[in-house]
Amino acid sequence: MNKPIFALVLLVTCCAVQARLPAPTEEQKATAAAAKDKQGWTDKVAAYKLCLAQDRVAAHYFKTKGSVGKPSAALPACADPGPYVAQVVATKDVGVADSKPVPEAGKKK
Repeated sequence: MNKPIFALVLLVTCCAVQARLPAPTEEQKATAAAAKDKQGWTDKVAAYKLCLAQDRVAAHYFKTKGSVGKPSAALPACADPGPYVAQVVATKDVGVADSKPVPEAGKKK
């Protein structure tokens, strides 16, 4: 008796979950883009720290084992991503002040 009721509740829940969500607003899109940008910078910082750690391990290995198996090809240096700089999203009002004429500009005193 409980299995059909459970199946019916599960079916209704699945149908409710599959309901279409409204399209994201411009503010939500901007927030998502900012989060994506911040995550990209965080990934670059993590890769930089990993590169530094690998360099320390390699230096220790070559110091203790000697330069017998040292690779001949030079590897690129670790690139520091620098501090995080948020991307400024342009709004609809950008440039409006420049496109409107200033009445006092053409007047002579």
